[in-house]
Amino acid sequence: MNSLVRTLLFSLLLLLTLWIQELVEACSCAPAHPQQLLCDSSLVIRAKISSEKVISGSDLSKMIRYEIKQIKMFKGFEKVKDVQYVFTPFESSLCGVKLEANNKKQYLLTGQILNDGKVLIHLCNYIESWDDLTLSQKKNLNQRYEMGCGCKISTCYVVPCSITTPNECLWTDWLIERKLYGHQAKHYACIKRSDGTCSWYRGGPPPEKDFVDISEP
Repeated sequence: MNSLVRTLLFSLLLLLTLWIQELVEACSCAPAHPQQLLCDSSLVIRAKISSEKVISGSDLSKMIRYEIKQIKMFKGFEKVKDVQYVFTPFESSLCGVKLEANNKKQYLLTGQILNDGKVLIHLCNYIESWDDLTLSQKKNLNQRYEMGCGCKISTCYVVPCSITTPNECLWTDWLIERKLYGHQAKHYACIKRSDGTCSWYRGGPPPEKDFVDISEP
């Protein structure tokens, strides 16, 4: 094996090693419907970001402390009343979130309330610009998503796929549109009905009067 071939092989091996290391170190989140992300969060608020500051965490890792102006709280009343700061890892590889701290842009923030009362947010939470949310999503924040927290939302990637339990809704955005946050994620909520079954519902009449059953894609 001549020196040129050895050099090329070494370079390829080095690139492969760096690529694998990047994948291992990168933040990864399991796909989830916005409703599921909100149900799994202990805090859901609408807020502006006033300022940001890099601080040291309890384990000496760097954190970003965002000072916020809370506009409305949708979830978390039983633990906190008014949130002044939210914290996120400084490194994006640790799922840190970068937000615009200009006191102008409004966000929907979801996260976890820690034992010490601090609010932690990261890339695996549902965090969106308020202006990018659809009217249906904004309405669903008030009650409809919460009405479906006892439901199971399963992602359908390939056919055939079908529900396995009565309290399950199939999320078919990837199958139909080849993207996760498509029409279904932006306009529908999976809500439990009086008989214990779950079904997709789009805003309009009261939920018990208008359900859309798309359990079979």
